[in-house]
Amino acid sequence: MLLPASVLAAPSLLFAQPAAGNGPYFPLDSVWYQDISSAAVDAESTDVIRWLDDNGGWGTGSMRVDFSIEVLEADATTPFWTLTPKDTYFTPDCDLEPVPVPPGGALEGETGYECLGGGDCHLIVAHPSSQKLFELWSTDLDTANEDVFSSCLAVWKMNLTYPPTGRGEQCTSADAAGFPIAPLLFSADEVAAGSIDHAIRFILPNPRIRADIYVHPATHAGAPSAPAPAPPYGARLRLRADFPLDVLPNEGARVVARAMQKYGILLADGGNIALTAQSDRFTTTKWAGLLGSVDLAAIQVTDFEMIDAGPRIPLTFDCVRSDPIFVDGFELGDYSKWSRAAGGAEVAAKP
Repeated sequence: MLLPASVLAAPSLLFAQPAAGNGPYFPLDSVWYQDISSAAVDAESTDVIRWLDDNGGWGTGSMRVDFSIEVLEADATTPFWTLTPKDTYFTPDCDLEPVPVPPGGALEGETGYECLGGGDCHLIVAHPSSQKLFELWSTDLDTANEDVFSSCLAVWKMNLTYPPTGRGEQCTSADAAGFPIAPLLFSADEVAAGSIDHAIRFILPNPRIRADIYVHPATHAGAPSAPAPAPPYGARLRLRADFPLDVLPNEGARVVARAMQKYGILLADGGNIALTAQSDRFTTTKWAGLLGSVDLAAIQVTDFEMIDAGPRIPLTFDCVRSDPIFVDGFELGDYSKWSRAAGGAEVAAKP
């Protein structure tokens, strides 16, 4: 039996506040931390940006920020709860193992661990002692029986550098594109410190995403329905270097814009609010007075370009899970050395 919502609405009254997740979550040679400020522009960039501008631009018509996703950090004492797949669970894309649940935490958009608002209800927990990142979608928790009900669990190994095929070609995750979510969220702590050192998650309505195609580092697509040249899942857009940062209303917005110029934004899922930041519920710094939901509204789709996306990959839904080949401290991954072998397989080209 679930605890009453009135009790779950005030987790701080029951438990000490859990720690907020704080990156970097993967080795620094991972694609999420790649400086793409000098990367080549994709041959379709002009057509993609023009199409997106002609068809509504960002999901709400302007660039806005969603602050609802929580990232929690577990420790060695955090209990692991049983995972019970929902009827919509699918394998082999999704993993089946117990999930660490920090006391006093919350799901995305909720006040506790009960999914009441009809949203995506992501649960994201970093577990440094096991070097794993647990990301779940469409999740609800039975607090009385310590049971986790979810539509998908993606377990990421934080000490590994994943290749362009991620957890597996044609495989999804807690996000439609098959990405991890946590390393693409920017936090109030990062913005207050003056630097976001990673790419940023962005989303578009599925009718504005190219149908049945994705590009690496995505390994999957959601329910896109737009024709070419709409952007495909996995597209990495870069804010143009000549964008006038002084038109933005505060330094917080300029910190985000500089990250979009250096690391870009990655098309990760379907939805309406373009950018996703980490909730400040458990972070040291708070968003109030630092960055507001519309402070980046001056940035238009036409202020971006799409960097070279590589081969367009048809979506087949035939997930084939694969293990990362680079381990931190063993061999460094270098994405400039990836090439396409005969037959279309990705191989690491040795120097």
